[in-house]
Amino acid sequence: MTTAPLSRRGFLAGLGGLGVAGLLGACATGSDDTSGTASSTLTLQSSLSDADPKAALTKVVEGYTKNKVTLNTIAIETFRAQLPTYLNSGNPPDVLTWYAGSVARDYASKGFLLDVSDLWTGSGPCAGFSPALKELSTADGKQIFVPTNYYWWGVFYRKSAFQEWGVQVPTTWDEFIQVCKTIKSKGVAPISMGTGSTPWVASGWFDYLDLRINGAEFHRELLAGKHSFDGPEVKAVMDHYRQLVEYIDPKGRSYSWQDAVTPLNSKKAGMYLIGAFITSAVPADGVDDLDFFRVPIIDQNVPLAEEAPTDGYFASSKSRNATGAKELLTYLASPQAQQEFIQLSKSSNLPTSQQVDTSTFSPLVQKGIKLLNDSKAITQFFNRDSSDELQTTADTALTKFLDKPGDVNKILTEWQASAKKVFGQ
Repeated sequence: MTTAPLSRRGFLAGLGGLGVAGLLGACATGSDDTSGTASSTLTLQSSLSDADPKAALTKVVEGYTKNKVTLNTIAIETFRAQLPTYLNSGNPPDVLTWYAGSVARDYASKGFLLDVSDLWTGSGPCAGFSPALKELSTADGKQIFVPTNYYWWGVFYRKSAFQEWGVQVPTTWDEFIQVCKTIKSKGVAPISMGTGSTPWVASGWFDYLDLRINGAEFHRELLAGKHSFDGPEVKAVMDHYRQLVEYIDPKGRSYSWQDAVTPLNSKKAGMYLIGAFITSAVPADGVDDLDFFRVPIIDQNVPLAEEAPTDGYFASSKSRNATGAKELLTYLASPQAQQEFIQLSKSSNLPTSQQVDTSTFSPLVQKGIKLLNDSKAITQFFNRDSSDELQTTADTALTKFLDKPGDVNKILTEWQASAKKVFGQ
């Protein structure tokens, strides 16, 4: 979901409050005023259809008074399917919610997105955002996206459990494997992972091992079809992944990501690589005992990168009021609007603006902010850096691998063949 409880997959398969029939007519169009003046009514097309974020964005938009705004909220899967139609229509919505990274770049490559580079310079609302966020929002040297919130991934654990087991937070891969051995010696599954109904969870370890071994640039290129899944670099990733298999709770193959939180909470599992949305599945009285650490370093020469799925807005290049669209984006990116949205949506998302007052955020969230601010590069997640189609190939390959790690070479060959079909090669 895009709310608290927040789940990464919810960004991909949110629940909808509206049917398809009423969505594809007036709701998909932009402002009727063709004068291009700032007085035109703007249309904001939103995929935030879960109750809390929908109410939060509604409230935020009510605070914008420079132009009239019509807010259309669309069930997320309908929104996803119709997004190309929205952007390519003769009268598209002016501003739309969606994701940073390869998804936005793909639409920009088709000429669908408004160049908002001026919002990233001088006193623009995005001028103080991190270089990593700017990179995620850039296509062909131009900024085409305005990120307003994101969240982090990490290896989550219970502080009291680590104390009981006498283990310390690892910073290197060798230390991590030793922690796994120690926890296993206590009769506890070292790693929880829910890959039953949510097989995408397996991509978390794949992403991070690739980032730690081959770096963010290679990882992005791999997901763009520029490298082979059966090449030596990915085989090195899977060699490290294979070291984890004996420490992963085998029951996780029948768990959802939420189910896999239960053994972590009950101290029947030691660690869980997952997004910060894990807090939504932890009982309220257990959240204070929850902590996390970054996936340990494998190669000191590889710059640290972290996963931070990033959401925000882009504007249509065909907007009939481009000036107004940029003014609305400026408002939505402001520290005040970001803080109001995060608080009202009850989410564990982080603000992209460093001017947002985070003093009231929990220590866990503040630690997440520091983790990402200290990163040299930020990636999204497997499908957000590639496509839903490529994610399906990963789900198949990685769950096969978890069941039969000895077949890794065959699995990688099959994965590459499937990936080539996705890329039309």
